[in-house]
Amino acid sequence: MGALGPYLRRGSLNSSVQPVLTADGLVLRPWIEDDAAVLVEAYKQPAIARYNRRSMDTEEEAIAWILGWSARWQAETGANWAVCTRGGQVVGRAALSRLNLYEGEGELGYWVLETARRQGVASRSVAALRSWSFDVVGLKRLQLSHSVQNAASCRVAGKTGFALEGTKRSALRHLDGWHDMHLHAAVNPQGSSST
Repeated sequence: MGALGPYLRRGSLNSSVQPVLTADGLVLRPWIEDDAAVLVEAYKQPAIARYNRRSMDTEEEAIAWILGWSARWQAETGANWAVCTRGGQVVGRAALSRLNLYEGEGELGYWVLETARRQGVASRSVAALRSWSFDVVGLKRLQLSHSVQNAASCRVAGKTGFALEGTKRSALRHLDGWHDMHLHAAVNPQGSSST
């Protein structure tokens, strides 16, 4: 019996530029330095700050974060998109992180600005990113994790086909203490068994 090789080969992402994705009236595009002020404001919003466990106090810090994602794309460890209206206004974020091409898996993350909530922005963004990850990149498994206190994220996971797999107890430390985390996942039924 032969050795188990990588599920996806190197170059699955960085052989091309990070794409712009569309999502039923939304556009997901790579972050640019001009977005720095939006990021600083976003991380001041209580729900975003609470569940994302970070601060972004200055535009310089935001620019460094933006440039770091370009490096992750080149290293094929993740990608991050600004979620925008068709008119170009940033209303959220969608990301593919913890990308592991060898195992064919990654994790999705997202947030939506307060002014754009309850409009299906997160669900449309997650659905677009899931489709791209499965149909274009060819990943086999995506997971999505959120605090059990974040009922909105649980609804997004359900609407976009991420089945609840369980609860990870005291899995992530937030500013207000340890949070249990729901783990949701989606599996690509078309994914290859090996490459």
